[in-house]
Amino acid sequence: MATVFERVRDITADKLSVDIEEINSESSFTEDLNADSLDVVELIMAIEEEFGSGDQPLEISDEDAEGIRTVSDAVTYLKDHGVSD
Repeated sequence: MATVFERVRDITADKLSVDIEEINSESSFTEDLNADSLDVVELIMAIEEEFGSGDQPLEISDEDAEGIRTVSDAVTYLKDHGVSD
């Protein structure tokens, strides 16, 4: 099974149309990967969908989403909210 980082990386590559090789844990969605605000919203929604489930949906609040600026931030957020490798 893929790690949390690998899953976030794959979602990021798909949603932002970036090569996986360009993405590392410190990649900033906006500065390094050229995401605009709409891209970031779509990315957060894709993360919620990937890591949530029918009986345990994942909802990232707007306040929390503002603090998710890098791939590492997303992985840390998910692990802090019960997602594991």
